[in-house]
Amino acid sequence: MAEDGPARRSPTTIYDIARTLGVSPSTVSRALHKPGRTNAKTEQRIREAAEALGYRINPLARALPTGRTGTLALILSDITNPVWFDLIRGAERVTAEHGRTLVLAESQESPELERHTADRLVPSVDGFVLVASRLDDAEIRALAARKPVVAVNRAVAGVECLVPDVAPGIRAALAHLAGAGHRSAVFLSGPAASWMSQARWDIVFDEAPRRGLSIVEIGPGAPTMEGGASALRRVLASGASAVLAYNDLMAIGLLHACRDAGVAVPDRLSIVGFDDIFGSDFTSPPITTIRAPLGALGGGAVRRLIALTAGEPPPKQAPLSTEFVPRGSTSRR
Repeated sequence: MAEDGPARRSPTTIYDIARTLGVSPSTVSRALHKPGRTNAKTEQRIREAAEALGYRINPLARALPTGRTGTLALILSDITNPVWFDLIRGAERVTAEHGRTLVLAESQESPELERHTADRLVPSVDGFVLVASRLDDAEIRALAARKPVVAVNRAVAGVECLVPDVAPGIRAALAHLAGAGHRSAVFLSGPAASWMSQARWDIVFDEAPRRGLSIVEIGPGAPTMEGGASALRRVLASGASAVLAYNDLMAIGLLHACRDAGVAVPDRLSIVGFDDIFGSDFTSPPITTIRAPLGALGGGAVRRLIALTAGEPPPKQAPLSTEFVPRGSTSRR
């Protein structure tokens, strides 16, 4: 028979601290949960005892009198997409700096799942960062009426939003292609419910003809390597010599499909991705892309959300812009 493990110690309570110091539990509670309401020396003794005994404040218990849990939720469209690595890190860094806790959830590109996930989290979080939300505008506004919301990569009237300026990177990419002799290009669009995919296409559609490029849209498509690979036949049928993909994963998938089909990149087809995810320069050839300020987006969104939860105006944010990163997947015609 296996030996029993060590006995699990029960969590320290305010009653344990009260017994240790010979004060009332209500005094301990005021000292720990409402600083300044107790004699300064007594409060210091209580805090030192709490630390020595390993007392930890339960955020849900703290929420009862204050209405706040100190917990923020970040909901992503796809947690497996490496595009969000830097954004999550930026959000987590700022959350920790402010002594809050960040919980992650994903919608798996499903508006229904995103809606249900948000509903379940409402009672236990102070607010939401919605990243590339697949909810419609009315649903996002309805959630913002229940808890503070900051939308990232999505503009919604009446809701705090953080969207980088994608125009500079797109204009530079189109100028690069036109200067390399390309005259026709394809935009591989992302999911139908993606606000950002539509925003990027609108800019490409307006800017390409100004640079002597004819442009067609192929999609909507899954924002995955499989989604990019599946578009190869339609790309070749279009006769275009260049492709701008909704994201780097689609660009990488298209690159792999070209290799398998014997389509030379960049000699026959030049490919441009978007976001500059980790690994986009590991391919052969490395992916030319448009870099987005993902870490700044994550950190900026959390700063705005913390301000909203405190009833304060959001802090000023330096303009966030995109930049073109030329690599080996594009060349002259």
